[in-house]
Amino acid sequence: MSVLDIIRKRYSVRGYTDRPVEEEKLMMLMEAVRWAPSACNIQPCTCIIVREPGPRQALNASYERNWFSTAPVVIVVCVDRNAAWRRKDGTPYDTVDAAIVMDHIILTATELGLGTCWIGAFDTAVVKQVLGLPEHVDPVVMTPVGYPAKARAELTRKSTEELVRWDRYE
Repeated sequence: MSVLDIIRKRYSVRGYTDRPVEEEKLMMLMEAVRWAPSACNIQPCTCIIVREPGPRQALNASYERNWFSTAPVVIVVCVDRNAAWRRKDGTPYDTVDAAIVMDHIILTATELGLGTCWIGAFDTAVVKQVLGLPEHVDPVVMTPVGYPAKARAELTRKSTEELVRWDRYE
């Protein structure tokens, strides 16, 4: 399967079976994380793989959707604010690096037959408390990981012409 085929196949899964995710597959996801590019190759991200039911349920308080904690695994991508590269104007690239890491996770998961759903709108204070994160480490994005409970519905996407500009915005 080509990378573009995997990209086209990926979708946000909002329902999971109770089938456990094999450790071998989780390690393949982490190998994809290891090879994710980051600004100046600093790699300021850490992934926390949450498999135990108690912590997964506790994370549900940060994102209150019934389907969220039904997945057998939740992966939380965190960044060390002190380590992340900054542009000359001071803009930190920590969230960009975290987004690249998560993209590698969800595309690799798709290739492995696993479902994911990119979660960014969550209560970071709850996640920090549940995971015991130090002050300088922030959770940026998380995803449930598991086997989808049902097949994907048909997706609609904007046309290339609506999304691409050539040479200038005009």
